Order: sequence, then C-alpha cells, then structure tokens
Amino acid sequence: MDITERIVQNYPYFVSIVLFCIGIYTILSRSNLMKKIIGINIMGNAIFLLLIAAANIRGGIAPIVPHGGELPEGVYYVNPLPAALVLTGIVVSLSVTAFALSIVVKLYEHFGTIESHEILEIRSLD
Repeated sequence: MDITERIVQNYPYFVSIVLFCIGIYTILSRSNLMKKIIGINIMGNAIFLLLIAAANIRGGIAPIVPHGGELPEGVYYVNPLPAALVLTGIVVSLSVTAFALSIVVKLYEHFGTIESHEILEIRSLD
C-alpha cells in the first residue's frame, strides 16, 4: 500500500493536520491580531475534526436503541462522547473568540491599530 492510498483512506486525519499547520502558520507569520484570532480558530477546528474522525467507526451506527428494545447482533455503535466533547469545545471556543475580539476592539480604541508590532512600538515610547 503506497502513501497516496493511505492518505485517501485516512483523509480526515490528513485534513486535520493540514488545517492545524495553516493555523500555526497564520499565528506565527501575521502581526494583525484579527488574523491571529482566525488562526487560533482554524487550529481549534482542526482539533475538533481530529476528535470526531478518531471516534468514527466505519460501518458504525448511531447508538440509538430501536423502538422494540432489541439490539441487532454484530452491529458496531459509534461512541457519542467525543461528539459531546466537541460540542462543548465549540461553545468554549466561541466564548474565547468573543472575549479575544472584545480585547482587540479595546486595543484599537486605545492604540489606534491592531498590528502587534505597532502596539509594541507605541508601548515602548510611553
């Protein structure tokens, strides 16, 4: 089995790694604070994708008991816990993003810019 078959077979993991790398690159290469927040969100979404991909079972079904209460034999159920954790993580990520955006607004009001290197220069002049 060559590398392209493995990548195609495990594409959610590959996409997650690529997204995480894009987020890290955005954080490290940009001085604009809004772009840094976007990079952090891209990294968070990559982690969410990785958790959901790791919890998936090929051919698995939702863990819902049928109306009659009879469970079919030989059926694999997908674990619902990672989906619940990702949902909680999304809510926390949204809250942290809103807080970070409010800080960026206050920085803009105080310094007149959202470029981190310009804010450092202005602070060093004080």
